[in-house]
Amino acid sequence: MLRALFIFAIAIIYNSTVAIRLSNPQMIWTWFIILTIAVSLFITWPLLKIRMHFRIILGILIIIANQFLVSLLLPHEGDSSIYGGFFHMLYNGINQDPILYFFPFFLLGTIVGDLIFNKLYRESVKNRRNINKRQIFITTIVCGIVFIIFGVFFEFPQFLLRKSFSWIIYSLGFDLCLFSILLLIEELRILKTKKSYKFLFYYSYYSFTIYLAHNILYFLFLKRLNIFNIWFFIAAAYITMGFILRATYKKWGSLASIKAQVGRLSLILANTIEKRLILKQVKDVGITG
Repeated sequence: MLRALFIFAIAIIYNSTVAIRLSNPQMIWTWFIILTIAVSLFITWPLLKIRMHFRIILGILIIIANQFLVSLLLPHEGDSSIYGGFFHMLYNGINQDPILYFFPFFLLGTIVGDLIFNKLYRESVKNRRNINKRQIFITTIVCGIVFIIFGVFFEFPQFLLRKSFSWIIYSLGFDLCLFSILLLIEELRILKTKKSYKFLFYYSYYSFTIYLAHNILYFLFLKRLNIFNIWFFIAAAYITMGFILRATYKKWGSLASIKAQVGRLSLILANTIEKRLILKQVKDVGITG
C-alpha cells in the first residue's frame, strides 16, 4: 500500500507537469499508465485475499460493465453534470490507459502470479514442479488461443481497434499465449534461463525511470518520422538506450532506479510503522499489567 501511495504521488506530479505544459488543470487527473498502476495496486491488495475463480469472474464483469459505462458516459465528456464528473474520474484521457480498461489485465496478472507461486515455488520435488509447469502451460495456452479466436471473430475486425471489446479479449489471449511460449522455452531449456541476460535486466530494473525519461524522445523525433524510417529509429533507440542503461548501472546502480528507490523507501517506512505499533502494544500491555 505504501508503494502504491508513492507511485500515486509520482503520477500526480507527472500529470501536473503535463497540465502546466498544456495549461489545462483537468490534466492533473489523467489516466497515464503510472496513475493506472497506482490505482490498480490500491484496488488489488484486498482482492488478493479472495479465491482466483472469483477474481476471474470479477475481471470478466469489469470488462463487460466497462463497455456499458463508457457508452453511457462518453456523450457527457466535458459536461459539468454528475455524468460528466463520473466520466472525468473514470475515463479522463480516454486515449491513454483508463483504469476500467486495463485493470482486468492487472487482475489476470495476479492470477497467473498465484499459479506460478502455488504450483512451482511451493513444491520442492523436481518432477512435481515439471508436472505443474506443464499444467500451467496447457491451461494458459488453451485459454489464450480461445480468447484470441473469440476476439478476432467477434465483431471482426474490431479487434484491431484499441480498447474495443474484441481488442481487450484478443489482447488478453495474446498475453497468455506469449507467457505460455516463454514458459515452454524454459521447460525445453531452449535458453539457459539461469543466465543473467543483462540487456533485458537493465530495461526491467530501470523501467520506471525509462518511462519518466522517455518523453525526451517525443521532442527529438517530433514530425520527423514516417511509416518507413520509424522502424530504424526504434531499433536504434532501443540499442542506444541499452548501452546507456548499462553504463548507468555500472556507475550508479540502484540509485538511478526509481522503482528500486520506491521499493526501498516503502520497506523502510513500513518497518518503521510496524516497530512503532509493536512498541505501542508493548507499552499498552505494560500499563495494563
